[in-house]
Amino acid sequence: MISARYAREIPQRYRLEAGKCKGCGRVSFPPRTVCSGCSSKEFETVKLSDEGKILTFTVIRVASEKFAKQTPFAVGIVELADGVRITTQIADVDVNTLSVGQPVRMVFRKIQEDGHAGVLCYGYKAVCA
Repeated sequence: MISARYAREIPQRYRLEAGKCKGCGRVSFPPRTVCSGCSSKEFETVKLSDEGKILTFTVIRVASEKFAKQTPFAVGIVELADGVRITTQIADVDVNTLSVGQPVRMVFRKIQEDGHAGVLCYGYKAVCA
């Protein structure tokens, strides 16, 4: 179980923020402490685009108990307009109509309920544009 406080303290989970290396300009999501391009440790925070396209996806037809009521649903890799790739659920779509290259936009949604108390966890999902 993810601690609710821990999840709330991850800014990129709620604001689509990435780290842009001040040395080489590489954008990393989630932000890194050391640049994989030039080993710099200096980053600036940048807001990512909320528009992108589906690079690849899979349809989940049999899910764990926590997500069983949502099946079938799609999970895919989305490339945002600024080049960053994110693995995310693709929501509000008939999974039989999805295609590679389809435009999407990122929206803030409920991801799951956690623990016996039903703590709500939020994050980003992709919806077809």
